[in-house]
Amino acid sequence: MKHYQKLNNLIGWFTFLIAASVYLMTAEPTASWWDCGEYIATAFKLQVGHPPGAPTFQLFGRIFTLFAGSDVTKVAYMVNAMSALASGFCILFLFWSITLLGKKIMVKDGEMTTPKMIAIFGSGLVGALAYTFSDSFWFSAVEGEVYATSSFFTAIVFWVILKWESVAEEKHSFRWIVLISFLIGISIGVHLLNLLAIPAIVFVYYFKNYKTTTRNGILISFGLSIVMLGFILWGIIPYIVDLAGKFELFFINGMGLPFNSGTIIYFIVLLGGIIFGIRYTVKKKKVVFNTILVALIFILVGYSSFFILVIRANANTPINENNPRDAIGLLSYLNREQYGENPLVYGQYFTARPTGSKEGSTKYVKGKSKYESAGTNYSYTYDNKDCTIFPRMYSNDNSRQHPAMYKVWADIHGDRTPTFGENIKFFFRYQLGHMYFRYFMWNFAGRQNDIQGHGYDTNGNKEIMNGNWISGIKFIDAMRLGNQDKLPDYLKNNKARNTFYFLPLILGLIGMYYHYKKNAKDMFVVFLLFFFTGLAIAIYLNMPPMQPRERDYAFAGSFYAFAIWIGIGVMAIFDFMSKRKVPAMASVVIATVLSLVAVPYVMAKEGWDDHDRSNKYSARDFAINHLNSCAPNAILVTNGDNDTFPLWYAQEVEGVRTDVRVVNFTLASGAWYVEQLFRKMYKSPPLPFTLPVEKYKQGTNDYIPVSESNLNEFVDLKQVIDFVNSDSPDAKATMQSGEMSSYVPTNKVKLAIDSAYLVSKGIVPKDKASKLYPSLEWTISKNGLYKNETMMLDFLATNKWERPLYFVNPSSVNSIANISDYCQMEGIVYRLLPYAAANRSEGFSGVSTDATYDLLMNKSRWGNLNLPKVYVDPESMRSCQVARSQFARLAQALIIENKKDSAIKVLDKANEFFPNDKIAFDMYMISHIQLYYSAAAIEKGNKMAEMILNKCKNELDYYDSVEAEYRRSVAQERGQALYAVKSIAQICNMYKQNALIKKAEEIMKLHPEL
Repeated sequence: MKHYQKLNNLIGWFTFLIAASVYLMTAEPTASWWDCGEYIATAFKLQVGHPPGAPTFQLFGRIFTLFAGSDVTKVAYMVNAMSALASGFCILFLFWSITLLGKKIMVKDGEMTTPKMIAIFGSGLVGALAYTFSDSFWFSAVEGEVYATSSFFTAIVFWVILKWESVAEEKHSFRWIVLISFLIGISIGVHLLNLLAIPAIVFVYYFKNYKTTTRNGILISFGLSIVMLGFILWGIIPYIVDLAGKFELFFINGMGLPFNSGTIIYFIVLLGGIIFGIRYTVKKKKVVFNTILVALIFILVGYSSFFILVIRANANTPINENNPRDAIGLLSYLNREQYGENPLVYGQYFTARPTGSKEGSTKYVKGKSKYESAGTNYSYTYDNKDCTIFPRMYSNDNSRQHPAMYKVWADIHGDRTPTFGENIKFFFRYQLGHMYFRYFMWNFAGRQNDIQGHGYDTNGNKEIMNGNWISGIKFIDAMRLGNQDKLPDYLKNNKARNTFYFLPLILGLIGMYYHYKKNAKDMFVVFLLFFFTGLAIAIYLNMPPMQPRERDYAFAGSFYAFAIWIGIGVMAIFDFMSKRKVPAMASVVIATVLSLVAVPYVMAKEGWDDHDRSNKYSARDFAINHLNSCAPNAILVTNGDNDTFPLWYAQEVEGVRTDVRVVNFTLASGAWYVEQLFRKMYKSPPLPFTLPVEKYKQGTNDYIPVSESNLNEFVDLKQVIDFVNSDSPDAKATMQSGEMSSYVPTNKVKLAIDSAYLVSKGIVPKDKASKLYPSLEWTISKNGLYKNETMMLDFLATNKWERPLYFVNPSSVNSIANISDYCQMEGIVYRLLPYAAANRSEGFSGVSTDATYDLLMNKSRWGNLNLPKVYVDPESMRSCQVARSQFARLAQALIIENKKDSAIKVLDKANEFFPNDKIAFDMYMISHIQLYYSAAAIEKGNKMAEMILNKCKNELDYYDSVEAEYRRSVAQERGQALYAVKSIAQICNMYKQNALIKKAEEIMKLHPEL
């Protein structure tokens, strides 16, 4: 019909409006957890984020931050809004892709009629809205991360190739192919996931140009698509930069030219060659080769966004991860060398032990006038009997329990080399089953809750309560996860408990089958997109067990492809009904409305409460609380993403406490990071060190051996660091390689304390002088120090207590500086002090009660998590539980100081900020009961004891209701609940609370120990 295209455009934009509005309404108003704080901070000031970089995302993000005007608190929302709008455009192109595919089905055997047109639009609407409200995509759409923008590029590239197919016979149709090349080039600067659409693109081209398909044609096309994917992924992306690095080394080290001369010459040669090729192919009328060269140059134009990282790295921005300031540094950055590699084609099992090492490429760093060697890359070699093709179980990281969990998933008993069959079993059960199909079912069947699930515990007991997929159909769920009738309230009421009753899955499977029957070629194209953005990623990532977070966001492209089939499922229902003498118009209306209600409506209704992040400020507020806990000009040592990136955001974007230097202890293992500590940053002066910056360069002091002392005497740490800094041959040890290395002469060190100096400088108040330790003493428990560990000891030795030193978690440095006992809680961080805290109790650090009380009671903010409609995500939940324990520690210290009224106020404030109905009370809240009793607030203690006992009974009722085969799965949780009941009974007995004792005894009688 003549109005088809206009209606197609209008309804597409209407779908965009729905999706974009939903995402803008549910977007987080500030930075989220994980990488979001880093991405927003680096976009705001165009800084250098973690490898392999996202310069295109940063450029777009920078543009959006301008809309915040002078209000820096709105910057994060603007970047989140960019994700929301990119996701809305993704939905728009999904709608148009479904209608392009649907039109080929509907008009294949006849002309376009009104019912057929409505069926096409209905299919597009249902499929697009189903993806709009899918769990994984919605999660990424409302935060400032790269995955929403990456999904947009996947969607537009797939739509463009379908658009090309519809106009392929036109004169200038190749312009669409060139556009795809440009979009792929740009998308490299967002995320590499977009490249996985290439196989589908190749087959659209093949099916369009070869009406008769053959087995050989399909195999050749598939092989060509893999070659093209590999050419971009392992050719263009690294080797464009690698060759630039080789030119740089040749012209600078070999010919003595200035830095960057080789890079400039290389790009002149490269661009000159491409331009010559284009002119030659135009002259000789070689259309295909000309198109290839034009496509290549447009990929390079898009890829050129990475120059931004080099330019900004040379500006020494505050966030400058890996410092890729030249072609050589950029190559290391793009190759993600700091993260290591997972074997894919051939490699070792986790039981293998290295038999040697092989030398790789030489590492270079920028010197004064040329590039200097910074050592050689080495990799371990293994005996072939300990290796396999397609290695899936390769990590021997015991700290993350990888070997134990490999054995569980692959049913390996004893300490032996796995078989290839066990290797494949792990692949199917964990990497495909747990890490892909579980996520697939989350999106199209239902999700149990937002508690991360690892599948099994280390004893091989199945996790039936955390992170599984469910359907909402009780008997089906019970077959996999045990009795669902008596679920405890905290699981039953988990906002992420979403049940879709298999409806999206069923409609998608119907659509997939119908698509195959009606147009097998197009179905195969969609399947390729589904496979390469899903199962192929699972193969490529080769993930070990016990991941630090759920990874469903990585597979959103696969769920996008399945949403196409959900849409086509509407056509299948329409076709089915119309062939059974139901009037065509009635058939299409019923099919569309029924599908809209059964799929997108159900998904939106179930998913809204756990995807609505509006009015939630937890990541930002927790970060500000950490910074405000520190004294002026302090150093705050952090460890992971979630205690670092939000702090970067708070400082870089909102300008909070820029006098505090945040030092990520993990990142400090890189020379580039330590070098940045030698520079002033905002209001924070450089850190004081004894070793000069040259002795922290890559390749220098990367590992320093520690000699074990047989003496009882502790050596002053400053003397040890001076020894390490010495260039005397007597201060060097000969390594196995024959090289001379600095070493630590003793593992017993002390930090001497000059009390007169500290008091005279005002570092320690006079009233604390009598409490000063003569020295802090500890034993280094490692055989050697890595760069971050050397840096920490150097700072401790050189600082002379002049800059306050705080830790988010002081135990993170215990292996090299066991100083936890010397730390005192101030606010929600821990300060290293040269004197003992008055209120320290066994097993607990001291507390600076005045400072901590002021922060927790008057200045702290906790992200509005206590408000009824604000969703408490897993990271916020963990942070709240830690903060709640810190409130308890403050209350305990106040009671020791006989400030019971203040202690009661602290406990009350904790319950106000972290109420039971939002952050459920757990066994660690038992201490609050005793603290209330100790502070003579008996009624408040009783109320809390009653609540926890009720919660424990609720949980025990469930644990004892599950079938016998699942009893071991809940045994640990059952034991913890019983322990909590017993502990409460003991506390109540101490304070003669007979009614509660009786209640606890009744619970234990109903649920005896097994």
